[in-house]
Amino acid sequence: MKPVWVVDDDRSIRWVFEKALTREGIPFKTFAQAGDALAELDGGAPQVLVSDIRMPGTSGLELLQKVKERHPNLPVIVMTAYSDLESAVAAFQGGAFEYLPKPFDVDQAVDLIRRAVDESLREEQVEDTEQGSPEILGQAQSMQEVFRAIGRLSQSAATVLITGESGTGKELVARALHRHSPRAAKPFIAINTAAMPKDLLESELFGHERGAFTGAQTMRRGRFEQAESGTLFLDEIGDMPADLQTRLLRVLSDGTFYRVGGHQPIRASVRVIAATHQDLEARVKEGLFREDLYHRLNVIRLRLPSLRERREDIPLLARYFLAKSARDLGVEPKRLSDAAMAFLCGQSFPGNVRQIENLCHWLTVMAPTQVIEMGDLPPELRDEAPVAESDWLAALAREVDRMLARGESAIMDTLSKRFERTLIGKALAHTGGRRIEAANLLGIGRNTITRKVTELGLHDKDAPPD
Repeated sequence: MKPVWVVDDDRSIRWVFEKALTREGIPFKTFAQAGDALAELDGGAPQVLVSDIRMPGTSGLELLQKVKERHPNLPVIVMTAYSDLESAVAAFQGGAFEYLPKPFDVDQAVDLIRRAVDESLREEQVEDTEQGSPEILGQAQSMQEVFRAIGRLSQSAATVLITGESGTGKELVARALHRHSPRAAKPFIAINTAAMPKDLLESELFGHERGAFTGAQTMRRGRFEQAESGTLFLDEIGDMPADLQTRLLRVLSDGTFYRVGGHQPIRASVRVIAATHQDLEARVKEGLFREDLYHRLNVIRLRLPSLRERREDIPLLARYFLAKSARDLGVEPKRLSDAAMAFLCGQSFPGNVRQIENLCHWLTVMAPTQVIEMGDLPPELRDEAPVAESDWLAALAREVDRMLARGESAIMDTLSKRFERTLIGKALAHTGGRRIEAANLLGIGRNTITRKVTELGLHDKDAPPD
């Protein structure tokens, strides 16, 4: 971490910060005047800047303006003994992170600096994410397994079945499989088989000849032909009508098909990737899905974890989607406070990645300030009904059963981290992000909650994955 800079012409104030920051293990550098700090800025920016407003020579507001011109994302905390509205308004209009009136409580000042450091680290991670432009985001072990599977399949032409709940990113994985395959230069064609009626779906998939049905004025190539030598992604395959399942099976079996109304077989050289949120084995048993087609599709299976199975990825995803929404809308990116981020990490997100993406877009549009606090979150998210003790214990038992069935290891460590993340997140949400108060409610020390917030990845980009 880079040092925190403190600029104040009052030696006693500098001394107070030096002692407090040394005690907290935060690197720092102090300056008696703004000009010295500006000169030092040529060698690189600090992690956070704390500056008095009224000083001889260059004022704190002038320093703020010049620093923001060169480092717009640098958090700047301004302080003054003149606690008037005009100074506060000028500071915030100049882009200050926070306004600290003198005299101040040292612990509160240090806590404010820690929050500013957190925001600075968030900004650095957003910048790294934007520069990398990853196809799929995820640091959790379950997502690393998905990435490894994509790598292993990069040179394969095998049919792949992607399973996972709605919103987990099945199409993104399908596109990644195509992009890293020998077919990458050829078309990637996607179709949602549940989004259109049977008659239209048949024509969409296989095309039709002129005069094949009323309104067929010209011959039309279907998605199989459009995807020639490339990849065809069939989303929500579990909802495909039975007779179309038969036609699809033939294409997968012998590589040929007929357009609707056609009599000439057409050969298809297409890699098929299918996806579903449904239990296809159950649908086979119920007679709703052909067993032979299921086995044709299920050559290689990739299961995408739900977001509640990889909660450690929520901060990464939230920061990425807030930055993406800001770019799309042409506005400055907003940031989640510690309390708001911790609260999100404790949510179940039944809509998975799609839900958190929509939430971040909503917050970019609707949140009134740059730092998103608990009160800025949608009411329906904050007003989630409490869970009865028997319910959460039963849910815990089911999750343990699922992890055992999947052959996972280190289950105690994984679930303990999830438990701590939820517990601390809810406590911080309750106290509005005040760590000392949250620690008292939980019965743990201030240093412990600070360490846990970092270890559990609630805000720190360097937090280790589970």
